[in-house]
Amino acid sequence: MRKSYIVNSFLLLFILFISAGLFSCNTSKKVKYFQNIPDSGQLKAIAKAEYVPLKIQSDDILTVVVQTIDPQSTLVINSANLPTATTGSILSASNATLSPANTQIGSGYLVDKEGFISVPILGRIKLAGLTTTAAADTVKSVASKYFKEPVATVRFANFRVNITGEVLKPGVYVLPNEKVSVLDAIALAGDLTIFGKRDNVLLIRENEDGTKTPYRFNLKKTDVMTSPYFYLHQNDMIYVEPGPGKVSATDASQARYYTLIGSLLSVLIVLFTRK
Repeated sequence: MRKSYIVNSFLLLFILFISAGLFSCNTSKKVKYFQNIPDSGQLKAIAKAEYVPLKIQSDDILTVVVQTIDPQSTLVINSANLPTATTGSILSASNATLSPANTQIGSGYLVDKEGFISVPILGRIKLAGLTTTAAADTVKSVASKYFKEPVATVRFANFRVNITGEVLKPGVYVLPNEKVSVLDAIALAGDLTIFGKRDNVLLIRENEDGTKTPYRFNLKKTDVMTSPYFYLHQNDMIYVEPGPGKVSATDASQARYYTLIGSLLSVLIVLFTRK
């Protein structure tokens, strides 16, 4: 009789372990990205999203550098790009890692409401509506009136993205270049937590007229890589909504092990009490 009971107990343990394995597979399916890519066999190429160079807008801050044979001649222009103290989570352009809260970032030239920047010696230059490449050509053209064979570069100094919700490192990130995808931004924020809804990531984009356009991504499918919203604009906000498991558990992995431990303890208690 006792032997039969022990056999039944081990059978119960086996069923519990199988159930835990199924639970694990289900959890893996919930957090896995790009589930429409097969695990084996010949993989197809994914169409690329079209990248449209960003246009300069009012309230953007630009780094404007003019270089000539004599560096001292353009020092007054370039000095406006010297770093100033700031606070918050800032991405370092040199090593693409997060630097401490108190950081130095460039000051730059503010694009006013009329679309102009005011540069010493060069005066007011309208750059709104241009890409940074076209803006550099415009600055070079104006600088040629004052300097011999100048070279000009224009970059965004305040290309920032707000990443919030169920990510490991929420915050405002200043990015080192213009061509940044939603996947890049999520990676910078440390990826989604176990509770983040991967099939419903919200992007809110501010338009030139001040209105905002929402768009939702499904990170479980590769369609995100072909979306016209795949590449970010300055001041985009990414919000990762929490899933239903956020309320009932603090960690899906811990919950799985707690279930196993509780089941084992229950079986052991039954075995000892039946002796």
